[in-house]
Amino acid sequence: MEMKFADRMGSFEEGIFSVLNEKKNERIKKGLKVYNMSVGTPDFKPAQHIIDAVVEAAKKPENYKYALADLPELLDAVARRYETRYGVKGLKHSEITSVYGSQEGMTHIAWPLCNPGDIVLVPNPGYPIFSIGPELCGAKLVPYELHAENNFLIEFDKIPEDLARAAKVMIVSYPLNPVCVTAPDDFYRDLIAFAKKYNIMIIHDNAYSDIVYGDQPGKSFLSFEGAKDVGVEFYSLSKSYNYTGARMSFVVGNEKIVQNYKKIRSQIDYGIFLPVQYGAIAALTGPQDQVEWQRQEYSRRNHALSEGLTSIGWNVPLSQGTMFSWAHIPDGFSNSVDFVIELMEKSGLIVTPGSSFGSLGEGYVRFALILPPETIAQAVQSVKESGVLCRG
Repeated sequence: MEMKFADRMGSFEEGIFSVLNEKKNERIKKGLKVYNMSVGTPDFKPAQHIIDAVVEAAKKPENYKYALADLPELLDAVARRYETRYGVKGLKHSEITSVYGSQEGMTHIAWPLCNPGDIVLVPNPGYPIFSIGPELCGAKLVPYELHAENNFLIEFDKIPEDLARAAKVMIVSYPLNPVCVTAPDDFYRDLIAFAKKYNIMIIHDNAYSDIVYGDQPGKSFLSFEGAKDVGVEFYSLSKSYNYTGARMSFVVGNEKIVQNYKKIRSQIDYGIFLPVQYGAIAALTGPQDQVEWQRQEYSRRNHALSEGLTSIGWNVPLSQGTMFSWAHIPDGFSNSVDFVIELMEKSGLIVTPGSSFGSLGEGYVRFALILPPETIAQAVQSVKESGVLCRG
C-alpha cells in the first residue's frame, strides 16, 4: 500500500538534533565525556510541597475522572499570583484557562484567531513553535527581524505600514528564547500602542520572567495599561517551578480570546489531570523561596559560562534572562551547524546551532544553563584543550 502523507510533513525534519544525539551516543559508548547544554530541561527538582500535593491528590480515586474544567481554586491561585507577582489586579476566571504546557498552547492558539491566509507576525530569530503553530492552521507567516544592534527588540517603525495593517496576530516573547534578552517598560507600551493602532492581536509568551538577571524583576505583558485590550499571555510553571513534565501552563488576558480558545480546546481536551492541578495550586500559593534560589543559581551558571569561555577567547555575553545563553560562533567559522558538530566532536560540549531558530540565528549558538558551575568549568577547560577555538 502506498501511503501519501500531508505536504506539511516536509517541514518537520529531525535535522541537526538527530545528528547531535547520534554523535552524543557514540561518544558515550567510547567512554568520552559529554557536556550536554543543548536542550532546555531544568535539572532542578520541584519543591517538596508541590510533589506532596500531587501525591496526595493522586491517592484519591475520584481524581482520576475527567476534569472537564479548571478547578476554581486553581484559577484563584493564578489570579493571586498575577496580583502579588506582577501587580495585575482583578483577573477574572473567564480571563484564564489552562493548557498542557505552552508548547501545546502555542500550537493551537492560532486556530480560533486565524483563517487560512491570515498574516501572523513571528520573531526571527525565535522559538520554533511560534511559527509552527500558526502554520499548522494555514496562516501566512511573516517574520519580523531582531538584531543585536537593537538588543534584539522589535523595531516597530521598520515594519512596513501595509504589512502592519494586514497582520492579524503578532507573537512576542520577552525574555526571549533563544536570544536571552529582556525588554524595558517602554517597549511594552510601544507594543500595546502598535497593536491598538493596527488592530493586531498580541500573543505574549512569558515563560522566563522568573529567570532574569539584574536588579529589575521580570515583568508581565499584562502589567501594562491596555494589554488586556489587545492580547493574552502564556504563563508557564515549567521553568519557574520545575513542573516541566506535568505540562501546566495558562493563557491569561483578553476575555474574548480566552473564551474562544477554550471553545476550540473543549473539542480536543477533557481538562488537565486533577492531581496536576492540585500540584499547580501548591506551586502558585506555597512558598516562593525556591524560585528565587533557582534564579540565583542560574545567574551563577550564566557567569561561569560567560566568564569562562570569554577567558579562553570565545566572547560569550552574559544572558539578560531565560535559562539560556546566546553567542556568536567563534572567528574562523562561517556555519553554526558545522561549528556545533566540530565543537562536540573535539570537546564533548553540545550546544544548539542558532540556525534552528530562524535565518537570523545563523552565526550564533544557544547554550542551556542546565549544568552546575563546576561542570561548566570542566566544559570550558575541555573546549580550551580541544583547540577548536584556534581556527581564527
